[in-house]
Amino acid sequence: MTDSGAEHGEVGRRAATILHVDMDAFFASVEQVRHPELRGRPVLVGGSGERGVVAAASYEARVYGVHSAMPSVVARRLCPNAVFLPGDHAHYAAVSRRVMAIFGRFTPLVEPLSLDEAFLDVGGSVALLGSPEVQAAEIRRIVLAEESLHCSVGVAPNKFLAKLASQQAKPRVGERRTEAGAGVLVIDAEGVEGFLRPLPVSAVWGVGPRTAERLERLGILTVGKLAEVPEPTLLDLFGEAAGRHLWRLSRGIDDRAVDPDQAAKSVSHEETFAQDRTTHAELERALLRQADGVAGRLRAAGIAGRTVTLKVRFADFNTVTRSQTRGDPVDTAAEIAEVAGELLAELDPSPGVRLLGVGVSGLQDATVRQLRFEDLGGGTRRDAERMVDQIRERFGRDAIAPGGTSPAPGERPWGPEESPGEQGP
Repeated sequence: MTDSGAEHGEVGRRAATILHVDMDAFFASVEQVRHPELRGRPVLVGGSGERGVVAAASYEARVYGVHSAMPSVVARRLCPNAVFLPGDHAHYAAVSRRVMAIFGRFTPLVEPLSLDEAFLDVGGSVALLGSPEVQAAEIRRIVLAEESLHCSVGVAPNKFLAKLASQQAKPRVGERRTEAGAGVLVIDAEGVEGFLRPLPVSAVWGVGPRTAERLERLGILTVGKLAEVPEPTLLDLFGEAAGRHLWRLSRGIDDRAVDPDQAAKSVSHEETFAQDRTTHAELERALLRQADGVAGRLRAAGIAGRTVTLKVRFADFNTVTRSQTRGDPVDTAAEIAEVAGELLAELDPSPGVRLLGVGVSGLQDATVRQLRFEDLGGGTRRDAERMVDQIRERFGRDAIAPGGTSPAPGERPWGPEESPGEQGP
């Protein structure tokens, strides 16, 4: 077992050169930039219908208690004047690429976590660009100047602390108004213990509701109290892996490096239907449309995957997933739909399906694949779908689609839209 004092001392010697940059209300803020008339108004991205879900909320909406993952009917009740927008993932991805390119001006060590957040290691650019705090402030200035978007930055000796710091630097939502946050928050090695101690145990990565409840029954409500628990006790209570994880993070110990080559773990797409689907034929049409979307994203990233996963949520909210792993990686709609269709055939949709999703994981470089017999003659599925990619790149995403797969009116990844006559202001 590693010596506790040695590990704690190691944290104390590390310089605060890790940044976590988190865009503020990214999807909603991008929409407010694209539609200036929406600035200052409560904006919600997601499905606005009875089965819709809020994917993102502007700070103007958050003061009413609205947050992401909230059912849209609840959000509309809390904030009747909210403007619902269906979302535009392609546009958000384009803005994200520009933002990530800004980060790349400061260091090549940029590890995106999602479209709206990334870790940066700026230790190698201090001599040229200034202290990590100076670089963090400059990143915020450039992102605002070039994209009209705000971001919050945490600066700390490691990833765990930097992410916590960026959360603390964000705007604070109060009653009917939002207060500006620090924008940049620095946690140096000497300030780690003082920063962590008062935080709730839920701030520790991996502490979900069940673990938090278990800790609370033991009288452990804060990270400071958790740090007082001897390591052997945590190992006995939670097992070696989880106990060790809790012990380390409660002391601010996190030795993971910023990895600029961090690859996506999966690519998926799912839809919530306006009305339940009860037949395989209906679901197969939606499945092919989803497989087409997943395949296009895989090819655009130059990757393929060996495991296809089907997700089905029934009318009673019971959710099942089924997966199948192939010998060769797949990146075409036909292959993905074929596997997902086999999985779907094993399920009975007659009780009503409200949500369907398709995903591909086990990702790898698409160029590293075994040559197949069908590849020898040309004119393969992959060739055909690459031609489709070229048509869409030139004429737009909606220029071509698999036959009979057009979505029903209002269907979106975050739930169905209301009809135009029912839309809010």
